[in-house]
Amino acid sequence: MQLKDVVNELSLSEMQITRLANDKKIVRYHKNHSKMWEYDDESVFVYKHYLEEKQRLAQRYNTQKTVIKRNKSIAKFHRENITNAVTKAFEDVYSNIEDHITKIDQIVDLTINKLLRQNKMQFDITEIQSAVEQSLVDVEEFKVAEAYTAYRLQHDIDRKKQTSVDYQINKLLKKDDDVVNENANKDADVYATKRDLTAGAVSKAIGLKILPKKIADANIKGLIHWHDLDYSPANQYHNCGLIDLEDMLKNGFTLGNADVESPHTLTTAVAQASQILSAISSSQYGGCSYDRIDEVLAPYAKKSFKKHLKIAKSLNIEDQKNYAEIMTRREIQQAMQSFEYEINTLYSSNGQTPFVTLGFGLGTSWFEREIQIGILHQRIAGLGKDHRTAIFPKLLFTIKPGVNMHPKDPNYDIKKLALKSVIKRMSPEILNYDNVIDITGSFKASMGCRSFLSAMSPEDLKARGETHDYSSGRLNLGVVSLNLPRIALDSNGDKEKFWKLLDERLNLQRDALLFRIENVKQALPKYNPAGFMYGGYGRLDPDGNVDELFNHNRASVSMGYVGLYEMTARFYGDWQHDHTYNQEAHDFAYSVIKHMNEKAAAWKKQYGYGFSVYGTPAESLNSTFEEIDHKLYPNVPFVTDHDFYTNSFHYFVERKPTPFEKLDFEAPFQKLSNGGFISYVELPCMKDNLDALEAIWDYSYKAGIGYFEINTAIDHCLECDFHGEYTADEKGYHCPNCGNSNPETSDVTRRICGYLGNPMKRPPKHGRQAEIIHRVKHMSGTLGRLDNGEFLESDIADKNKVRKLNN
Repeated sequence: MQLKDVVNELSLSEMQITRLANDKKIVRYHKNHSKMWEYDDESVFVYKHYLEEKQRLAQRYNTQKTVIKRNKSIAKFHRENITNAVTKAFEDVYSNIEDHITKIDQIVDLTINKLLRQNKMQFDITEIQSAVEQSLVDVEEFKVAEAYTAYRLQHDIDRKKQTSVDYQINKLLKKDDDVVNENANKDADVYATKRDLTAGAVSKAIGLKILPKKIADANIKGLIHWHDLDYSPANQYHNCGLIDLEDMLKNGFTLGNADVESPHTLTTAVAQASQILSAISSSQYGGCSYDRIDEVLAPYAKKSFKKHLKIAKSLNIEDQKNYAEIMTRREIQQAMQSFEYEINTLYSSNGQTPFVTLGFGLGTSWFEREIQIGILHQRIAGLGKDHRTAIFPKLLFTIKPGVNMHPKDPNYDIKKLALKSVIKRMSPEILNYDNVIDITGSFKASMGCRSFLSAMSPEDLKARGETHDYSSGRLNLGVVSLNLPRIALDSNGDKEKFWKLLDERLNLQRDALLFRIENVKQALPKYNPAGFMYGGYGRLDPDGNVDELFNHNRASVSMGYVGLYEMTARFYGDWQHDHTYNQEAHDFAYSVIKHMNEKAAAWKKQYGYGFSVYGTPAESLNSTFEEIDHKLYPNVPFVTDHDFYTNSFHYFVERKPTPFEKLDFEAPFQKLSNGGFISYVELPCMKDNLDALEAIWDYSYKAGIGYFEINTAIDHCLECDFHGEYTADEKGYHCPNCGNSNPETSDVTRRICGYLGNPMKRPPKHGRQAEIIHRVKHMSGTLGRLDNGEFLESDIADKNKVRKLNN
């Protein structure tokens, strides 16, 4: 009897049929166990219409059967979930998974048959897992069965650990890298910081219990990252914001027990600005920004001028205006010095120096110009007797044609001063005025290091009863970041599967952000009085509705992402080179972020909150995501073989494009990531090359870059007076001239993410440290001069930074 002519007698699985084809003498029982069938070489029983039946059963399961998950939520049954779990178990045992694809499918068939026999429409997740384990035993895959059981058990343990207060506290007590070095701005040895880290550890455990189960599980697995879990959702904190300093200074405010009136001098205005930062930064976890600080403070500088002019008249000074100008300029310089010292010595209740950003550069009046000059002079001077580089505030200098870009512009001299400051202090960063408008719809400084608001539409303004667009007083409600490389790894190189997984993870990210929104809306204005009651973000009643400050897209929520380079490398290999890149790979990467941007626009319209794509800074997350993925997919070439994931859309740090090539590559991604973006280039010492630095600044404007930073060699050894770049390795930093590695006698500055930091005093996580170590220069030059007269050349240093990946 031929196989094709055999009639259906048994309900056999695909695995059984395959085994029968391989061994015709195998013995199987009839489904009712009443009759045993023996098969010889000439006959075998199969499904009459096996493929049609399999398709019908698959459709039936995928549309009708449901699963009760651990959190008691109901989900549709999907065959591929079983396939994925079994595949992972096989990967733990066998090196070449391709040889076992057929067998995996057979085991899945056998598992489903076991479930079918139960005649149920709904299964508990533990029933499915037991069926998988039994099927693995039936086919004598004992090692795989052990791996599957161990993986499931470890997954349960990990979930319990993350939600355990004792476990989180124990990590802190053991000074786990994930805790003490998660934020390079926090000194874990300081009492205030210890207290904050302890509270944060408790909040993380509580927060994971508050989050919806699917979001908490996804966070633990590293599919997404719920940022600042040590503050939210255990508390209804928001993220960052553009504080409306103009409103608070003009209309007064209350801090603690004091009612503060509008200041009468610049000195008082600047002091109040510091006090406001202290109060508001303690009631949010993200950065605080003052936009157009030169224009906001100018009226109070003018008040000081009038005060000095009055004194000059009373003293019968001959040139009274000149005297008033000299004294006002002096007051401005002193006020800017005081402000910088106060910010860098201030500890908020968050156990850290507040993340403060100042936007300036557009004012052209005498007062506005002098404030800009005062800010830059103080930054160039440095802090203390050793003139160390100030970390805060972050300075954003705006470049605008007609104001300061070209030699004939009225503030061109201030641009030149800003360039000198960059050479000395790696600050300020620049905002290119027209490009920021092109990317976000209107001009404004970033909230914190890189979060940007979008312009409010006429429809939103009308719904809010407002008439004109504005930025100050608006805020960001939080970030949830997507692990892009993980999606590529989970898709196993299958693009069709990748796009399906991407949409699933995006929906998960959306749901997490919607939960963030609902969580923050539970706050009352009295929880953050300086922010919500006294003008920082609005003036509401103590028990008012904070959603009035969030809805109709007044507040943003951020769809972050990490590792665009590694995601693309899973499909195309090493696609970025020193001066070229794979165009097909680039187009794929671009299409992914474009898809995210389109989703954000649709959800912004649907929900009425400012969904936007955000190029995540990933200070420690670039290490955390990679560590999780490395355990599941070890040493995947150009993906999990280099200790970190690349920030957002940035060019891979071990490649050496020119500054202009890098800017051209990244500019289109800035426009798609309009909720948060930044680009930088790595340069050698530039103290004798001001014109080259200016040319790079100007080119960034031409390229369409909205927000731009320069990283250059500005380290200083206080023992031998070396100026240049310290040598860095896994053990830390040391002076290339004298070998000094003492943080107390070294001033080392690196761009940790969007902010500057001193990695010798406050080390970042291992993955971030690896990323910093392997950054190469995008322009050749010297890294400093040694005592023997030799110059350290960047090209020679870069050769040691670039690794041979894919070994």
